[in-house]
Amino acid sequence: MRRLTLEPRPDWKDKADAVGFVYHHTDGQAYWDESAAYAFTLAEVEDDLEPAAAELHELCLDLVDEASRSEELLAKLAIPAAHWDFVAGAWRAKEPSLYGRFDFGYDGTAKPKLYEYNADTPTSVFEAATFQWLWLEELLASGALPPGTDQFNSLFEALRDRFRTLFPTGGFVHFASDAGAVEDRQTVRFFEDLATQAGLDPKFVAMLDIGVNAEGQFADREGLLLQAAFKLYPWEDMLREPYAAHLATAKVRWLEPPWKAILSNKGILPLLWARHPGHPNLLEAYFEGDPAASALGPRHVRKPLFSREGANVEIVGGEEPVLDQGYGAEGAILQAYHPPPDFDGKRPVVGAWIVGAEPAGIGIREDDSVVTKNLARFVPHIIEA
Repeated sequence: MRRLTLEPRPDWKDKADAVGFVYHHTDGQAYWDESAAYAFTLAEVEDDLEPAAAELHELCLDLVDEASRSEELLAKLAIPAAHWDFVAGAWRAKEPSLYGRFDFGYDGTAKPKLYEYNADTPTSVFEAATFQWLWLEELLASGALPPGTDQFNSLFEALRDRFRTLFPTGGFVHFASDAGAVEDRQTVRFFEDLATQAGLDPKFVAMLDIGVNAEGQFADREGLLLQAAFKLYPWEDMLREPYAAHLATAKVRWLEPPWKAILSNKGILPLLWARHPGHPNLLEAYFEGDPAASALGPRHVRKPLFSREGANVEIVGGEEPVLDQGYGAEGAILQAYHPPPDFDGKRPVVGAWIVGAEPAGIGIREDDSVVTKNLARFVPHIIEA
């Protein structure tokens, strides 16, 4: 694994806008950065990243199976007690999943280490599946990359085919997000396009425009019932909304399914460690307040159960500034300190995608700090010929 310095295409912004990647800058700073790329060997992908994602996915499903039958574990994961049966019932009913993303610390030498699992609403999927692939194709065509250069990236095709598997006879599906959040809306547009290619009939509805009718069913502004719905909105929030009382009876087939509430918070990190201590892809982790956490030493990481883009993540015993966005009321976990590798001051985190049950590619977020935050850049990658 190495970091390459490259010449950005002069018209990359126009190309990004043309395909709907209009959030390529955040607060005036470039989010997409093709002045660099990370190069991997085929062995690093096939022997390290791909099998780590596949095995951790299986360990996570085993954890869901256990947690869905344990009130103690559901409580540890801060799932509201009123919805335990709803979450567990979705698992027992084998409601299917579309995707997930494992975030790894990886330097090409040691085995990938799991920082967290974005199991419910993982963004960055569009840039990983589409724009970095278009970047690769153009650099190959121009000769900027040598023939035979590849990418660990079947994400677009895997997602499209997964929609076909989930809805083999086609049908009508709602797609929901915050309509005012540009990145969320464009990401959902990407999924609507995938669904169309898979033979579905997608219809967007803003989360704020979903109502509850007299029969306790969810409906959009036109009165169409939600029967199958993709939502880019986290379960930890949905389970705490006023409409949550209707979730169990509204008979909506959700993507992601309700059992992802078990996996979509950082409480799974100490639970996985307790079940598989010493696993090569796991970092030692404990719930805050567990006396065993003293084994982590004076420098370790404190993470709220629910947190996004590095918010309220603290390096205990370090000097890393904390991005305070108010997370942490539900509790926190403590994890071993394992900083991302340092490539001349740039620190990449590898996001390894799972579609269904299969690894389907990677995307890389790069920050100048140890904690990957909201202004981290997306940097493309290659597999060297």
